[in-house]
Amino acid sequence: MVTIPLVTGCAGLPSLEGRTETFAVTDSQATRLGRAVAARAASHPGKTGVYPLPLGSDAFAARMALAGAAERSLDLQYYIWHGDVTGYLLLEQVWRAAQRGVRVRILLDDANTAGFDETIAALDAHPNIEVRLYNPLLYRNARLLDFITDFTRVNRRMHNKSFTVDNQAAVVGGRNIGNEYFGAGSGVAFEDLDVIVVGPAVRDVSSEFDLYWNSASAYPATLFVGPPAPDAAARLEALFAGTRADPDAIDYLRVVRQTPLLDELLSGDGPLEWTQAVLVRDDPAKTLDTAERTDVLLLTAVLELMGRPQTSFDLVSPYFVPGETGTAALVRLAREGVRVRVLTNALSATDVAVVHAGYAKRRCELARAGVQLYELKPSTPDRAGQGLSTGSASATGLHAKTFGSDDRRIFVGSFNFDPRSARLNTEMGLVIESPALAQRLSNTFDTRIPQIAYEIRPVTDSQCLSWIEHTPTGEVRYDVEPGTRAYQRALVLFFSILPIDWLL
Repeated sequence: MVTIPLVTGCAGLPSLEGRTETFAVTDSQATRLGRAVAARAASHPGKTGVYPLPLGSDAFAARMALAGAAERSLDLQYYIWHGDVTGYLLLEQVWRAAQRGVRVRILLDDANTAGFDETIAALDAHPNIEVRLYNPLLYRNARLLDFITDFTRVNRRMHNKSFTVDNQAAVVGGRNIGNEYFGAGSGVAFEDLDVIVVGPAVRDVSSEFDLYWNSASAYPATLFVGPPAPDAAARLEALFAGTRADPDAIDYLRVVRQTPLLDELLSGDGPLEWTQAVLVRDDPAKTLDTAERTDVLLLTAVLELMGRPQTSFDLVSPYFVPGETGTAALVRLAREGVRVRVLTNALSATDVAVVHAGYAKRRCELARAGVQLYELKPSTPDRAGQGLSTGSASATGLHAKTFGSDDRRIFVGSFNFDPRSARLNTEMGLVIESPALAQRLSNTFDTRIPQIAYEIRPVTDSQCLSWIEHTPTGEVRYDVEPGTRAYQRALVLFFSILPIDWLL
């Protein structure tokens, strides 16, 4: 265990003197991925190839297959990396890549690494792997102390998510690394969205990674997790072996072997859409900047690139807290005749009830202005086969962060439509000029979402809203949030009164 003296504020963090700056590889054109991308990109100069990954099975298999194909580098940036089946299966693939001589850089936000220090130390000890912790916590076994003594700093987190291979292909989107993001196991499974990109956007993702990797908030993990145990590598290998023997892992590996994604990408047969894709990202200086500034925020850039919607705006966000300004903007669009549709989690499906309070207090105003609201039910009738497991997950929750404008452009990334993403956390994503993807999102609102979500309708009495469930036998109306208990609704009401939107 590493002991760090009791201090208050950033002064307690160790010095970064001696930390080496490193950057993405630039000579990977001769790799298998490089050759495959070059052959396809030649017919689409200046454009990025995009492949959507809406299913957890494809999203996991893509990362596994791409890591297995890596020849020069792996740059991995995540808010959460769980030590579960999918987490260790993917770590083993990364470990094997390092053993082949691939340079691996792993940048993890430190807020969610509790209990993971031994694994991080073992990984970091490999000569081809370096792990850095973003905005690290000092008290490894009493993390609440960091929030008590240094709340302003540690309340700001790196929420970015990217998986870049040989500086030739990258996965960007909403998924962290863990069972729930890939539909594994018996817990909650998240509905989510990533995209694979090849071409110019990949270089932008690599530049974003370098910016964060070399930033003032990225610390070598050894400064916090301590030296590895003498038998660290052997322990890690045992963890890998134990994970592979897990029944869920056997299913995962079977799916990975069957996926055609990598073969299609390498052979040139994959259905890539070649289009314009612009990376948008926050500056890591946001983590240490406590000033109220709007010129460095990702949301500003996204809205400029997306343009003002003229006919339609479809928004999917698990943590939807529009605030006063966002509510006014959506209401204005709806009253101007723009079709505005929003999908977020129902109270019975959300994993953060306090965030639901920030949305619930705006719900009536939005619905009465004509904004079409949908709340994802905790279990969906068509989930079977969509995850990697055999459908044993007990519930489904929303985790995708995407929105489309005028059936022309779509955003895919880590940004939630809430004050935390806008003001506190760092975020990233891609604005993609893609009528195909934007229309797919629109069609999902037309067809699938009414079947898997409650439709919110305004009513004229004092109750304000009703929840409509569409079933094979007709509509079922609820006068209170379905699937919830009175104490849950009371708790949401209590939190909605408090002036805490800026934290949500």
